[in-house]
Amino acid sequence: MMGNKYNFSAQYDLCVIGGGPGGYVAAIKGGQLGLKTVCIEKRGSLGGTCLNVGCIPSKALLNISHKYEEANKHFKEMGIEVSNVSYDWDKVQEKKGKIVTSLTKGIEGLFKKNKVDYKVGWGVFEKKGEVNVLKENGEVETISAKNFIIATGSEPSPFPGLAFDEKVIVSSTGALSLQKVPERLVVIGGGVIGLEMGSVYARLGSKVTVIEYQDGITPGIDLEIAKTFQKILTK
Repeated sequence: MMGNKYNFSAQYDLCVIGGGPGGYVAAIKGGQLGLKTVCIEKRGSLGGTCLNVGCIPSKALLNISHKYEEANKHFKEMGIEVSNVSYDWDKVQEKKGKIVTSLTKGIEGLFKKNKVDYKVGWGVFEKKGEVNVLKENGEVETISAKNFIIATGSEPSPFPGLAFDEKVIVSSTGALSLQKVPERLVVIGGGVIGLEMGSVYARLGSKVTVIEYQDGITPGIDLEIAKTFQKILTK
């Protein structure tokens, strides 16, 4: 990446690379303890995988799809008559986005409250005590600090030779924002994340097949709960 490098005048006591649950919490705590703190995050929004493309958006879709299924399939059993129940996928995605944005902005507010500086870009170590922040516009900002915390998180792992295109072969991130609800969906991995997204699309009309290497879903969860859960999903 080309650009003009310039030195940031103030030295920080603490530089945190990564604005996810590990990074932003550490940065806020640093600010609360009186350390001059900066947090570098490449995504352009704080909160990491959990808030941006994980727990929060998936729970939003689970909640919306649950309400749709209740209205579509179970209201009649309770004596509630509703006709022509449908959903607008674009509006569902819009609502999910608003929930995520409101929470990421909330973290930015906590940064300001605790006097934590926020830099958007890739953090690359230049030499001992210095990090270059590579920005989208090509600029490079050099930050010096006495202490560093690396909280760069994780990324989805594709199968060898089967790369994500986020259209047909999607990661958990791509599964949150498909252009439309698919007629059929194969979920590789019967853990919590895979079953969340499988449940969302099954409720909205997809025929979902889950493939799991182990002999039961949700590996690591209490066996009795896992077996009961599997029966519910199969039904």
